[in-house]
Amino acid sequence: MPASDDPGVRVSAGLVIPASELSWRFSRSSGPGGQGVNTADSRVELMWDAASSGALTPVQRQRIVERLGNRLVAGVLTIAASEHRNQLRNRDAARARLAAIVAEAVRAPAPPRRATKPTRGSTERRLQAKQRRTDVKRMRQRPTD
Repeated sequence: MPASDDPGVRVSAGLVIPASELSWRFSRSSGPGGQGVNTADSRVELMWDAASSGALTPVQRQRIVERLGNRLVAGVLTIAASEHRNQLRNRDAARARLAAIVAEAVRAPAPPRRATKPTRGSTERRLQAKQRRTDVKRMRQRPTD
């Protein structure tokens, strides 16, 4: 497929992985396909060198290396797709999976939680619920004289 037809993988509004950084490998897939499974190369492997990508800022690259370190082999992220019977749909599935994984990895961390005191109302409601539970259990006991 020529690079001019393939714009790459859009991860977010500000991040697009160009097609020139992606490499594809095709092989025979296991699974459904009937007699064609032995002849068609429908399994797709999408490889992207995240460690030396020009599409990433240094901060994004650092986040990807930290968060996807166990999935990277020499800085290369590999996505395999073989759930569909034809190669084109597996290519689309691999692109979508790559975009989702990279978007999750480059997302900024959530701000840390700031501890606050419970409100007076919530404390009172909690204590009233405990008291109701105590009363229920007391009513189940054998009466004492």
